[in-house]
Amino acid sequence: MIRPHLQDDALLEDICLARSQPGLHLWWLGQSGFLLQHQGRHLLFDPYLSDSLTRKYSGTDKPHVRITERVIAPERLNFIDVVTSSHNHTDHLDAETLNPIFRANPGGKFLLAEGNREFAVDRLKVEKTWPLGIDAGQQIQVGGVIIHAVPAAHPQIDRNNRGQHHYLGLIVEIGGWKVYHSGDTMIYDGMAELIRDFNVDVALLPINGDDPSRRVAGNLNGAEAASLAFNIGAKLAIPCHFEMFEFNTSSPTLFEDTARKLGQPFRTLRSGERCTVGSHQRILTNPVAPA
Repeated sequence: MIRPHLQDDALLEDICLARSQPGLHLWWLGQSGFLLQHQGRHLLFDPYLSDSLTRKYSGTDKPHVRITERVIAPERLNFIDVVTSSHNHTDHLDAETLNPIFRANPGGKFLLAEGNREFAVDRLKVEKTWPLGIDAGQQIQVGGVIIHAVPAAHPQIDRNNRGQHHYLGLIVEIGGWKVYHSGDTMIYDGMAELIRDFNVDVALLPINGDDPSRRVAGNLNGAEAASLAFNIGAKLAIPCHFEMFEFNTSSPTLFEDTARKLGQPFRTLRSGERCTVGSHQRILTNPVAPA
């Protein structure tokens, strides 16, 4: 079992310490979960902080054997302003993670793909009107940040009968930075051109599509993720969606090697590790590992 870089009390201490430090702070919480912090504001992308999938698939032909320990219990994150869910898969919309977070943050906001409202409301057992909804091409201001939605293809772009997207990527404007969380996605026509217009500072991208036998997962592989970051002009790329489940992981080596070849700045984090971004021209933690 992989031990997180920081876990439980140590993670909370680092989050507290970062509040007094300049820059934009990001922690990888495992899978596609990230915590963003800037000047006392905190946003959670797609957290999965339970063992619900391991229990659900125990004894089946699809065992979800966890390979990295949980970084923190969700109820301990009692300072969250905004939580997002990019789509309905349980590692991105987990009742055992989200409901404890909501109880710990009664004033917090929850943002989801509008096309998934009915599904999410049923899973989370919340009031239908309570979550905030967004669709591709829209933006919303919430919790002191501006959030834009773009399509994601998992493995293709999918809409409900009202034309609303089931899979989204989100671009968050916070403290002068723009952070792109792609959600689960593959490349689609016009994707790079669309996202390039946002002038993204940090791109958070899945890399678990490396094994052709798992392409049904509908995610970028490492080379595709690095290339997408380069093609959208991201100042920094951070890989995710690996080292959570035994059946659905990938080494970041292909991502890192491709990023080096392209000259794409990157940072590979351990679960529970922080990356601090300074000015728009400077990453305070060195993003490009030596060749």
